[in-house]
Amino acid sequence: MNIFRLTGDLSHLAAIVILLLKIWKTRSCAGISGKSQLLFALVFTTRYLDLFTSFISLYNTSMKLIYIACSYATVYLIYMKFKATYDGNHDTFRVEFLVVPVGGLSFLVNHDFSPLEILWTFSIYLESVAILPQLFMISKTGEAETITTHYLFFLGLYRALYLVNWIWRFYFEGFFDLIAVVAGVVQTILYCDFFYLYITKGTSCLPSVHSCSTQGKEAQSASVSAKDHQQPLSFRVLGQDSHHSEGADAQCGEAEMAPSVAAAPCGSAGMQRKGPGGSVHCILP
Repeated sequence: MNIFRLTGDLSHLAAIVILLLKIWKTRSCAGISGKSQLLFALVFTTRYLDLFTSFISLYNTSMKLIYIACSYATVYLIYMKFKATYDGNHDTFRVEFLVVPVGGLSFLVNHDFSPLEILWTFSIYLESVAILPQLFMISKTGEAETITTHYLFFLGLYRALYLVNWIWRFYFEGFFDLIAVVAGVVQTILYCDFFYLYITKGTSCLPSVHSCSTQGKEAQSASVSAKDHQQPLSFRVLGQDSHHSEGADAQCGEAEMAPSVAAAPCGSAGMQRKGPGGSVHCILP
């Protein structure tokens, strides 16, 4: 196994673990598309049916079982355990527009017209577009939590590393799978816009930034509409640690209140009474 495939698998696993930890630790699945997670569960189920027919290696079998178990655990947390926190009103992507065309294409374009091969091809095609409900949800709400953006970043990194893996295998092993390569390219392209936003906007809005600059205030203001920026995936990153934002707000508030306190004519002990003509008189205790 080359290093690119190994790091790609680890990036994929990191993305899944990040998402699971986010849901479990916050006891919430807000901002996560349940439809994308259902599609990923379907992807792993149809792809790894060869677990019952062949054995390649302990690593291969272990990773397949982990992917399947984690995908169904995520679906359980979203639709069962923390169902009350699931934002179904914004998770409105029509998945049938993905599943039906992908199913038809897998029957038409495959390596071998057999049940297992058709299902494997179906999983490859479906994985390339399974993230669309999540990206659509971010585009619709105009915001994403920091951990959710990290999850998407590692998923995109996994696909990018697998592209390099296929190039490596072509030059050093003579292996080339056109279906997997084309589907991987399509999936990587879908992440390109997100990568741009993650680097240019997401990292500048992380909760570790403590300042009272205009940019910091804008990042903590009301949700930025995707239409306002005229970008399909524009979003703001919501920090996970509320104490950070509260501390920053407190600093800004003190800085802004200082001049008015200094300008008070009566000091901290006195009271003010407005007299005739708008004049202010001090009443000492």
